Amino acid sequence: MSKKRGLSLEEKREKMLQIFYESQDFFLLKELEKLGPGKGVITQSVKDVVQSLVDDDLVSKDKIGTSVYLWSPPSCAGNQLRNVYWKLESDVQSSKRRLAELADQCNALKKGREESDEREEALSNLKKVEEKYNELKDEMAEYADNDPAAFEAMKDAISVAHAAANRWTDNIFTLRQWCSNNFPEAKEQLEHMYQAVGITDDLDYLEMSTLGT
Repeated sequence: MSKKRGLSLEEKREKMLQIFYESQDFFLLKELEKLGPGKGVITQSVKDVVQSLVDDDLVSKDKIGTSVYLWSPPSCAGNQLRNVYWKLESDVQSSKRRLAELADQCNALKKGREESDEREEALSNLKKVEEKYNELKDEMAEYADNDPAAFEAMKDAISVAHAAANRWTDNIFTLRQWCSNNFPEAKEQLEHMYQAVGITDDLDYLEMSTLGT
């Protein structure tokens, strides 16, 4: 035969509350310790169970003369439920305010995207510069054994293009950092926006390591 399972803490709390509700009387702790076993709550655990009910405002406790009395009128449970209700209501209102703030920030972010002509132009110019850089690099390879003056002029042009490309790249990184600092809650939306306009994780500054050789 399997051993009978003992009561959980919540079950013990319900059993002890039944004692209060059934009699609507005042009790000393020692009286409750005698009544507890009749409800399946062993004497040794009655004190802790009752104290947990006191902590949750389900049982009232007060010292009268030299004795400490405990009782639980229906209003105790009602007050406890009302406290829970008002706390939940407060949480709901806070969540609504937070939602409204996020909606405002989202709308502000959308407005910023509508006025993105400058960013689109910067990306377009950057792409053109990169294409020109690659063209010049290929052309420089063809003239590697030809006129040194032409080679130097070509290298200077590439340096100018490289500086311009990195300047636009720096502008894009600065813009991304500004957006991250001012709209931290919209990180996911920003990442989608970057992907939509062609700014990927591969974007980086151009290197000039091959120009001096």
